[in-house]
Order: sequence, then structure tokens, then C-alpha cells
Amino acid sequence: MPLPARLIQLAYDPGISPKEGGLPGLSVLRSVVSSINLYAIIAVVGALAVSLAVWAWGHFTGGHQAEANGKKGAQISAGAALGLGAANGIVVFFSTLGAQVK
Repeated sequence: MPLPARLIQLAYDPGISPKEGGLPGLSVLRSVVSSINLYAIIAVVGALAVSLAVWAWGHFTGGHQAEANGKKGAQISAGAALGLGAANGIVVFFSTLGAQVK
């Protein structure tokens, strides 16, 4: 196969793009994912509360390992909350960025 024909084959556009209404159950799937996100945020709040308690307990009892683990848990919980809250925006950003690739 000559080189120009290979390049044309590589540049072929299949014409696929996200579209609503193709499959049933999209509203149910959105509801399920939203509920999972809510439960995850609630779990992160609990993890943050426990981490802060361990941090304080380690600080006031002189347990340096417990204090360090509490700090680490608080940072991880804060990062997880940031990720969960921004999940939709992150996906939209990268989806839009990917749609611009030609």
C-alpha cells in the first residue's frame, strides 16, 4: 500500500460522538452514579473527622506516629473530597479537550 493511502487510512474519521437516547436507562445510570458520589463524599467526611481526631490525639499524647498518620489521613481526605467534588468538571474538561484533537 503506498504511503498516501496509509495516511488516508490513519486519518479516517469513524464519525462516532457521544449522543443521548441511544440506549435505555441513561437516567437510571446517572442517578446511580450520583448516589455513589454522594455516599463517597459522606465517607470522606467521616474519614476526615477520624483523621483529625487521630491527629489531635497524637499531638496531645506525644504520639508522633499517630500525629503523622492523622495529618496524612487529613490530607488524603481533603484530596479525595476535591476529586469527588470536581469529578464532573474534570471529565467535561478532558472530554472537550479530547474532542478538539484532529
